[in-house]
Amino acid sequence: MKSRISSNVTILLIVISGLAVTSCNQSGQSSKGAAEAAKSPETEVISLFNGANLDNWAFYLRDESVDPSTVFTVKEGVIHITGDPFGYMRTEDTYSDYTLNLEWRWPSEPTNSGVFIHTQLPDAIWPTCIESQLKSGNAGDFVCMGSADMEERTDKSARVVNKLADSSEKPAGEWNTMVVVCRGNTIEVTVNGVLQNKGTGVTPTEGHICLQSEGKAIEFRNVYLTKL
Repeated sequence: MKSRISSNVTILLIVISGLAVTSCNQSGQSSKGAAEAAKSPETEVISLFNGANLDNWAFYLRDESVDPSTVFTVKEGVIHITGDPFGYMRTEDTYSDYTLNLEWRWPSEPTNSGVFIHTQLPDAIWPTCIESQLKSGNAGDFVCMGSADMEERTDKSARVVNKLADSSEKPAGEWNTMVVVCRGNTIEVTVNGVLQNKGTGVTPTEGHICLQSEGKAIEFRNVYLTKL
């Protein structure tokens, strides 16, 4: 009798052990699957410039008698902006919560331009927006235009929020990369891999994106955003 009971207990322990191992394996597989899923989130990438034309962009120039097609052109996958007259090209759609990627360069003389974030209508030479500055030597400054504002703008008599680091720009003729992350009421801007500025408590928090024409020639390419 003792032998039979011992044998039954042994079998029961083996069954329980097997169930525990199976449960652990399933749990491990489940955790691994969740981890893999977390590493591969679905993201929505929106190409703002298709490399061929300026479809889905609107244009505003201070001198309304000038044809925008003479100021904003496309050649070999690059946007060319003459800089004269002042104005900008604006996305027809509005955006919020995204990472904007773009490249720019000065074809000859380093000068002045900017990327307008959260731009509000109506169109104006200086619309309500947060400008991510491209001015040579100051790329990464923020300029709060119109009624736009942020907590870092502690002196309300000034519109510029200076960048955080020394210039990380490249010489004329070389391509620079700018990454602008807009999440809720914050904006961060990185120039050639260097975090140059961060704004918090930003208003407004959504709007159009503009590429500026401001005096001299500038070129852009690879303009796209990723929704957060």
